[in-house]
Amino acid sequence: MKNNTNNKCTSVRKWLFKAVSKHAGFDAEWIQNHVASCPRCQRRLAAAGRVDAAFSLIKSQPHNLDLLMRANEQAVNVLKHSLRYSAKADKLKCALPKPKISERCLKYRNSALNAAACLAILFLMKTGVFSSMDKFQSEGQKVIKNYYASRVGQEMADDIFPT
Repeated sequence: MKNNTNNKCTSVRKWLFKAVSKHAGFDAEWIQNHVASCPRCQRRLAAAGRVDAAFSLIKSQPHNLDLLMRANEQAVNVLKHSLRYSAKADKLKCALPKPKISERCLKYRNSALNAAACLAILFLMKTGVFSSMDKFQSEGQKVIKNYYASRVGQEMADDIFPT
């Protein structure tokens, strides 16, 4: 029963959104006609378009950490005089973003990886992995020498694998 109610609510919300968008959205004919004849609304929509374009450029290009501070300063300059010189506005003008800890640690990534690699090599040397690899190599050579000795003779195997 509850699932059925949720489905009805969802469909009603979708229908309501479509109805409102049709009559009051930017695609509504009466809004299109008004914007076509109202210079004030044309300027506002053009300004909104410029803001959208600016945000697109900001997202596509790398930026300095002082971008937030510069953007805040420009925004505060648009405010009315009494708000422009308040204490909160002064704080906002000099605000800098606080990067995530992962972004702050990126510059140390290579150093940390190099140190980890060195520690891994030291650990492997301490546990004797490299000495046992030498042992495996010499045992492997003995096995192959015995294989050649059984197939082509001991003299040929001694020539191929001198001891």
